[in-house]
Amino acid sequence: MLAKIAEHVPESGDFLFEPKWDGFRAIVFRSADDVYIQSRDLKPLDRYFPELHAVFLAQLPSGVVVDGEIVMPTKHGLDFGGLQMRLHPAASRVEKLAKAAPAAFVAFDLLANGKSLMRVPQRERRMQLEKLFKKMRRPLYLTPMTRDPKLAVDWLQRFEGAGLDGVIAKPAGASYEPGKRAMFKIKHVRSADCVVAGFRWHKSGKGVLGSLLLGLYDDEDTLQHVGVTSAFTMAMRKQLVKEFAPLRKNALQNHPWREWADAQAVSSRMPGGQSRWSAGKDLSWEPLRIERVCEVKYDHMEGDRFRHPPAFLRWRPDKQPRDCRYDQLEVTPAFELEKVFGA
Repeated sequence: MLAKIAEHVPESGDFLFEPKWDGFRAIVFRSADDVYIQSRDLKPLDRYFPELHAVFLAQLPSGVVVDGEIVMPTKHGLDFGGLQMRLHPAASRVEKLAKAAPAAFVAFDLLANGKSLMRVPQRERRMQLEKLFKKMRRPLYLTPMTRDPKLAVDWLQRFEGAGLDGVIAKPAGASYEPGKRAMFKIKHVRSADCVVAGFRWHKSGKGVLGSLLLGLYDDEDTLQHVGVTSAFTMAMRKQLVKEFAPLRKNALQNHPWREWADAQAVSSRMPGGQSRWSAGKDLSWEPLRIERVCEVKYDHMEGDRFRHPPAFLRWRPDKQPRDCRYDQLEVTPAFELEKVFGA
């Protein structure tokens, strides 16, 4: 079951509110003699999280199907990058990572408990889930839940510091509807002014712009690559190629990312840097003179980069590139994850 975006926490109606976890969505099936961990796109996750497979096998009773999120909690917050590192083809590498930084599982729905509960109202499924998880031990957790919209708003502010992704509002009387957006997801939406330092060509070929490379200046006046934005119509993509033509002339001569043009250079911070996740993709880029500024809409940061690709809002001809700095971003105070897990 999926969620659709909502701008505000509902103030009326019968809802169950929960934190939205930033991890890998997973449904866990416990049969009489084995466990199967299924991803959102219906693929098996067991081989990537062997430590969780063993825990599910030991703790979950037969006939249980649990919906939840695989997360990697640290003292600084949730480590989504650490989860991505688990999707490695080498079993030996996965085993090593599982021992060094084990994952956890946060349950938020119960789809079967000896028999199917999918037609049972959400409030009753929650009650059975709470009863089941009284017997569970770490690293299995029950997500916090409240019916109070004021507390949900408070969560939206506080929990983000722990790396959580917002708040989910579930209709209390709803059945479980796979594939339908029957819940509501409330997330922070913010904007930032960014330097447009370059672009990539569209996958359809040159002559069409694919995405803009965004930068922000840090405290040492170094322009850091913070992400890309690509939400453009095809007409705008073609128009931008024409607009950028003058900015491409001699752009590399004094470009702050000049060394990144070296095809041999490899770094996760580099716009053209290869990684396991970009294998096979054309990550070549075209530098632009540092003159254009755009405003983008984003939800939150992961470290010093945008967690998800931000959406283009508008050009800012009134802004100087040097004014596009990290200090414009809203800083969310850290929240101790232990308080979330212990709720």
